[in-house]
Parts: sequence; structure tokens; C-alpha cells
Amino acid sequence: MAIVTKKVDFTRVFDLIGYQKEKYPNRSALNYFQRSQWRSLSIEEFQNKVNALSCWFIANQFKPGDTILFIPVAGSVEWMLLDFACQQVGIIVVPVHPTVKEEEFQLIASETEARICITHDEGLYFKYFSFKEKSSLAITLYHLHSEKNNFFSPLLQAKSSHELLTQLTERRNSISENDVATILYTSGSTGVPKGVMLTHGNIVHNIKAILTILPLEAGDRVLSFLPFSHIFERAACYAYLAFGCSLYFSQNKETFSHDFKTVRPIFCTCVPRVLEKMYDFMEEQAEGKNWVKKKLITWAMQVGKRYGPEKRLKPLFQLELQLARVLVLRLWRHRLGGRIKYMAVGAAALRPEIGRLFSAAGIQIVEGYGMTETAPIISMNRFEPGLNKFGTVGLVVPGIEVKIHEPNENHEGEILVKGPNVMKGYFKKPELTAEVLQDGWMRTGDIGKWVHQRFLKITDRKKDIFKTSSGKYIAPLPLENHLKRSRLIERAMIIGFQRPYVTALIVPHFKILHSWCEQNDIHWTAPQFMIHNIKVRAKFQQELDHLNEELPNVERIKNFVLCHQDWTVESGEATPTLKPIRSIILENYKTEIEKMYSL
Repeated sequence: MAIVTKKVDFTRVFDLIGYQKEKYPNRSALNYFQRSQWRSLSIEEFQNKVNALSCWFIANQFKPGDTILFIPVAGSVEWMLLDFACQQVGIIVVPVHPTVKEEEFQLIASETEARICITHDEGLYFKYFSFKEKSSLAITLYHLHSEKNNFFSPLLQAKSSHELLTQLTERRNSISENDVATILYTSGSTGVPKGVMLTHGNIVHNIKAILTILPLEAGDRVLSFLPFSHIFERAACYAYLAFGCSLYFSQNKETFSHDFKTVRPIFCTCVPRVLEKMYDFMEEQAEGKNWVKKKLITWAMQVGKRYGPEKRLKPLFQLELQLARVLVLRLWRHRLGGRIKYMAVGAAALRPEIGRLFSAAGIQIVEGYGMTETAPIISMNRFEPGLNKFGTVGLVVPGIEVKIHEPNENHEGEILVKGPNVMKGYFKKPELTAEVLQDGWMRTGDIGKWVHQRFLKITDRKKDIFKTSSGKYIAPLPLENHLKRSRLIERAMIIGFQRPYVTALIVPHFKILHSWCEQNDIHWTAPQFMIHNIKVRAKFQQELDHLNEELPNVERIKNFVLCHQDWTVESGEATPTLKPIRSIILENYKTEIEKMYSL
């Protein structure tokens, strides 16, 4: 007699729980740190809690299509629980970045007509409560971890009746893959925030594409630490459930090192800024006074930057690489728990030399590309030999199309995307939707080209490319990455729109600058004073002169401003994924920029 096996699949995001239960039942599916140790929830326990919370929503008269605002920081079991509980009953989740300004919060809350808002902690609760008090918003606020106002307290006391469970089953069955699962508001770095409507089908298509790319297996340990208000990390967490991985949630950025060392994951998602910080740490070590250590680290990093998985390694280089790993580069893997094998990087451009260096250290880095409107991944380098090209964002993911629109003489043009992952549209903004969705193609606003025939390379944002007053077009991103090759330059922003020449705002690497000052007998005071020091400015001019030698005359940096502090999320000068917000930074340094061009 033939054995009939049940086909296990998922078409809606919340189906992932049942998918894992059937295919990879994991006793430690979701993990959190509490009372000095890691604690686990099995996938079955997680499903029971999700169902109980879904019943609470039904009992409290939440209807399909209602919206709820989430203000998380990083991911957690609670946010996953809330997310899936809402999805099961047709409630649309609207994550809000914890750094959102008052006017943006008011806009999102009123536009979505959200009934409740749940914040990560008490500090955020009172911040947004004050926003509410200043307006006529009819919204109830909760936060997760207060004894007085804990959203989960009614859940702990509630019992799901047979009637509620029956209604839950009916609700689940009524939800289709074409229904909106979430609305995500863009960061606002390009203007007024727009609500991106993603359906279950949009997100599921991306998850299934990820399953063909990542080298993960059931039971593998993975760590989540990126903002949960972004679709990048949220989709990654969904994919971990589909793989049957054991997902650990980092506590906060202060416990980053502890969490990696105790979890010892083999994989995580990452943004370039995190890798840049680790790279900067190694460069700081190379600036020490120990001459032997300095030479050794410098040599090992130079070896690592020559590494490439696409290259056939010569025997002598293989020996050099092994020595570099043993003596220096292994420190990175050690700081990340010792078992890390893979990292997928997105959200911004990664400097190729950093990708090569980490891969040389035994942590295979692949860069991808996407946007909120595409749920999110469009293309990604692969982990298989020959399918990773540093400096590109890889191969288009299965099931979607990409084309370069009206390429110029350098074969560069706007990137257009078509496929099941493309958003339903912008919430309550049909005119904006019509501007970016034309004949099924999504206009990304990014400029790119094909290299090595099938690898996509991003050359800049369409809106960031500018023309100088002399009529020359400048793409800032490649120039900014070129400047960051200097050890002394941590961040750079290129300026020159309708100006006679190109200049730059520069954030120095202050720890390395401090070491350089000590070595050159320059008295150190504080960053806000050191940026005006004559010898310091002369050193940066020397660095720029060297970097300018490799640039055509029209792109050379003719003047610069040193910034006394980094561009951070807290200062409002960076997005939650740590990308600089150009418009705000230019406004904050308006006076200094004008002085540069008046000399």
C-alpha cells in the first residue's frame, strides 16, 4: 500500500508556525535572556501563546483591517508573538521606528486610525504619551514590561473559550495571501513618510526565495539584533522559522558582545555600519605603540583585503592567509562567539575591502539589495563558490525580474523590479503609487548596472546624484566610500549640488586620531576643539591630497569640514539602520558649508 505524505507549505506569514511544527518541530524555536540565563519556547508553546493573544483581540472586538502601532527596538519573543497574533485575526501591524519625531508619529497614527500603540519600554511609552496629549488622537498606549501598564497582563489572566477558538479558526481561514499583513512607513529621509502596504503573498514570496539562498538547517543557532521595525530583520526572523532554526534575540546593544559569546550563532543578518565598527576596532589596534603588534596587524589586514572567494588561491597566499587568520583575523570570529560562519549584509553599501577581510577571517560575507517596497530582497550574492562578487549586490532572487531603465553610455540606469514581492501600494496615496508602479514595474530610484553579465551593482541613489554649477554629474556614494579608505576617516558626505566644486563633510575616526596626536606630540583636548587644530587639519588635507590623486579632476575634494561627532540615530542624523540622513546633516552643518564655499 502506498504511503501518502501530507504536503506541508505556507501561503500566509502566520502559516510558518504550523509549517515548522509539521516539518522541523523545534523545542528551542525562540529564545530570550531572562534572570541571567537563556530560556526557550518550543514552537508548540509559541503557537499556544499566539492563539491565546489572538483570542484576546477577538474578545476585545478587534476586526479584520484594524491597525495597531508597534514601537519596538530590536526583535524579541514578545514582538514576534504580537506580530503573529495580529496576523491570524486580520489586524494590520504598523511598526514605527523608536526615533520617530512627534509630527511623524501624529501623521502615522491619524492616517492609519490605529486603536492602540504598544511601545518597547516605559521611556518610549511616556515619550509617545506626551505626543498623544498634544493632539486629539484617540489611541490607547501600552508598553511591554511595566507592572502597571503591561499589555500582556490581561493575556496572562484570560482563558480562551471554545467559542473564541472557533472564531479564531474562522478568522484564519478567511485571510488570503492577497490581504495586507503590514504597513511599514519609510524612514522619512526622502520627505514625508509613506506607508508601504505589504501583503502576505509579498512577504511569503521573499521568504521562499531566501530558503533557496541561505545555507541554514533545522536547529542552527541564529542571533537577531537589528531593528524589528524594518522589514529586513522581520523577514529574516520569519525565514528562520521556515528553516527550523533556533532563533535567539539579543537583549540590547550594550549586551551585544555577551550575547554573541553565549549564543555562539553560526549566522546573523547585519548592516555595514556594524562591520565597519569591528573593522575600525582592528585599525585602532594597529595604531598602538607596540611596533611589532602594529606591523603584524597591518600585514594581516593587507593579506585579508587581497582575499576573494572568486579567486584561485596560490599556495604562497594560502600560507599567508592561514598565518594571518591564526595570528590576527581569528579575533573577529572569537568576538562573535567562535562559530559564526555566515553573515548577510543589507540596508546600505558595504565597502568591498571590508567584505573581503571578514571573509578572509572565515566569516563568509554576502551583500544583498532590497527595499521596503519589495518585501525586501531584490538581489543577493550567494554562498556557493563563484556566485559572490564583492562590490556587487549579487544575483536577482528567484521569481522576480530586474531591468536597467534607459542605460547611459556607462550602461547605468534606474533599476526597475517586477514580481510577486512588489508592494500593493502606498497607503492612502494612489498618486504616489502610480508614480512608482508603472506597467507592473517598480521604480526603485536606485541607479545600477550589470557587471560580469548577471551581477547587479548599485552605483548611487537617483536622487543623490547631482550636477555641479559647471555642469558635471557627480555620484556621491562611490566618492564617499573612496574617502573612507583612509584610516582617519570614519564617515564622509560629498557636497556639490549647484556648487562650483566638490567638498566633503568628514567624521574623523577619533580614537585613531587621538593615537596619531599622541605619536606626534599634539596635546589632545576634546573632539569639538581638535577638529579646528591646525596640525590636525593639515593631516586631513594630506590624506585628501593622497586620495585625490586617484580621482579625475572633477571629482576631487577641494575643501572639507571636520565634524566633532558621529551621525547617529539619537541625534536624528541617521536612520535606524544607521544610514546618514543627508537632508538633516546638510541643514545642521549649513553654516560651515557656506563658509567652505565663501573662502
